[in-house]
Amino acid sequence: MTTAGKLLLIGGGVVLVGGAMLLTAAKRRVPTTEVRLDKVVLRDLTSIVTASGQIEPKKKVDVSSDITGRIVSLPVKEGDMVQRGQVVVRIDPSLYETEVQRQEASLAQAQATQAQAQANKDQADRAYSRARDIRAQNAQLMSQQDLETAQTQQQIAVANLDVAQRQVQQARASLRSAQENLRKTTITAPMSGRITRLAVEEGEVAVPGTFSRETGLLMTISDLSVIQVQVKVDETDVVRIHNNDSAEISIDAFPDSVFTGRVTEIRNSSVAGQPTTQTQSGVEQAVDYYVKVTLDHPPTGVRPDLSATARIVTARRHQVLSVPIIALTVRQPQDTMRPDTSRGASKRSPSGTAQAQTPPPATPPRGAADSATRRKKDIEGVFVVDTTTMVTRFRPVRVGITGDEYFEVLSGVRANEVIVAGPYQAIRDLKNDTHVRRARTPQGGPGAGQAKSS
Repeated sequence: MTTAGKLLLIGGGVVLVGGAMLLTAAKRRVPTTEVRLDKVVLRDLTSIVTASGQIEPKKKVDVSSDITGRIVSLPVKEGDMVQRGQVVVRIDPSLYETEVQRQEASLAQAQATQAQAQANKDQADRAYSRARDIRAQNAQLMSQQDLETAQTQQQIAVANLDVAQRQVQQARASLRSAQENLRKTTITAPMSGRITRLAVEEGEVAVPGTFSRETGLLMTISDLSVIQVQVKVDETDVVRIHNNDSAEISIDAFPDSVFTGRVTEIRNSSVAGQPTTQTQSGVEQAVDYYVKVTLDHPPTGVRPDLSATARIVTARRHQVLSVPIIALTVRQPQDTMRPDTSRGASKRSPSGTAQAQTPPPATPPRGAADSATRRKKDIEGVFVVDTTTMVTRFRPVRVGITGDEYFEVLSGVRANEVIVAGPYQAIRDLKNDTHVRRARTPQGGPGAGQAKSS
């Protein structure tokens, strides 16, 4: 081999080695994103709605007065147990006793007037009867005018007797009202239970609560044999709750205990009384609905208005495919397609000069009216990772119930497939055909570091 041939061969080898080194360096320069990976596996999931509220008895009665008067006796105190019919408040009866006596006198007077009217009627009846008989026997002895006068006197006597009878009825009604008011000076417990609130002291004036319930309130009696938790549930969650759903209740006053219960009531009207409320900026905000959970075994010493939290179980799934909640993201349809590498790329002329290809016409900006339409077109899915090339691919999925940290997956992925499970910022910016690498240190969250790239 000539010297020129040797040099040519050596030069070719150098070029090949250099090309290989350049290709390897180019591969190493491919940008990668550090992410947390996880596998799609089977898990037991429980869907829970958590809401806060207060302890309240199933039945309670606010005791108030129907009359005005000074409290002269208060034989109970807050926290006492009372039985139905037990005296709990006595109001000064002197004014009402006097009124009863006055009405008794009025009744007696009305009855005397009635007796007098009855006597006048009887006399008028006899006078008219005699005048009629005389007129019938001899018209010369009783004129027609005298007969009519006797008849008129008889009719007046009947009317006066009717008025007297009405007055007696009115006097009796007034007496019954006075006696009822006197009876109301002694207030008894309408039900058995514990006095959970005592709003008055002996010597204060009790007033009817006609116009103000708080002003007229004397005490509250609660039946603590059945205890409930009334919680506020967001409108997006209340539709998932049903009567008899099980729940776990945590009471702040009993931090080391968890109590069980069942949903017994779901209100149909919202807390605000309207489906939505409108803010000053005109944006509608979600409202809450009251849900009541009855405790199976309430603790001893529980009191109304204690703060509590209920975890209501709305659904359970056994060994279903699941993905971390953070892994689920949304993309618009055009973002789920593979990029067209020929579009917009530079094109070389026959002479080798690069010529810029005319870019496609820009899509005109959409108005605010189209934003809702775009949101409707968003596709839920996860980014699946090819463990050979470590390249991502968006995969639409359909999810079921939501657990504490995982979604149930109904379709879209298979068991043991590797997906991107965080962090949130990386998933938000991730695109198809992105090169990723597993995070060197777990960044927290469900499934951190469980799946490894090959």
